[in-house]
Amino acid sequence: MFETTQSAYQVGAQLLIRTATVYLTGRVTAVFPNELVLDDACWIPDTGRFSNALKSCDFNEVEPFHNPVIVNRGGIIDATYIDTLPTAQK
Repeated sequence: MFETTQSAYQVGAQLLIRTATVYLTGRVTAVFPNELVLDDACWIPDTGRFSNALKSCDFNEVEPFHNPVIVNRGGIIDATYIDTLPTAQK
C-alpha cells in the first residue's frame, strides 16, 4: 500500500482518528512532522457499536467543525480508513 519510509498518513485519505479523549473524522489535507490537517472534519462523541459504525460510517452523534482541524500526531492512539465521511450534525 505504501513504502515504510513514507508516512502512513496520506493526503486525501478519509480517516476515523482515535485520540486519548475523542474520535475525529476527516479528510487529510496536509501532513506535517507533528500535525495532521483535516478538512470536512467532525467530532464523534458517540460511535455507537464500533465495528458497525466502521462498516456503515453511521455514528450515533456527529458534531461537524466549520473550519479545518489541526490534530497533534502525538495524541493519536490509532486511525483507520473509512469509506464515507459524516457531514451532518446528528
